[in-house]
Amino acid sequence: QVQLVESGGGLVQAGGSLRLSCVASGYTFSINVMAWYRQAPGKQRELVASVTTGGSTNYVDSVKGRFTIAKDNAKNAVYLQMNSLKPEDTAVYYCTAVQAIGRGYWGQGTQVTVSS
Repeated sequence: QVQLVESGGGLVQAGGSLRLSCVASGYTFSINVMAWYRQAPGKQRELVASVTTGGSTNYVDSVKGRFTIAKDNAKNAVYLQMNSLKPEDTAVYYCTAVQAIGRGYWGQGTQVTVSS
């Protein structure tokens, strides 16, 4: 089992920045991918960014150049630095972890609200 706890959401004006954090506990040695998803009201959940244990990253086109995902293996943590935020970035952001055997885990979510 893996437990994920997110923090760092909040209310920010357009153009501002936020940093989301997610700390994993439990069988963290088996995790090979960590990622951030988001879900806006009335929309499907979408992958925002992911990072592998090897450090490879991937981003959805809408956040490229604005968001940065980073992983701290020593702290079993993953971060999402969000700059130049836009109102359309408003959503609940979820941290996920996927084990090598393919089992996935979700955090409880953290609200990000960007005002125009």
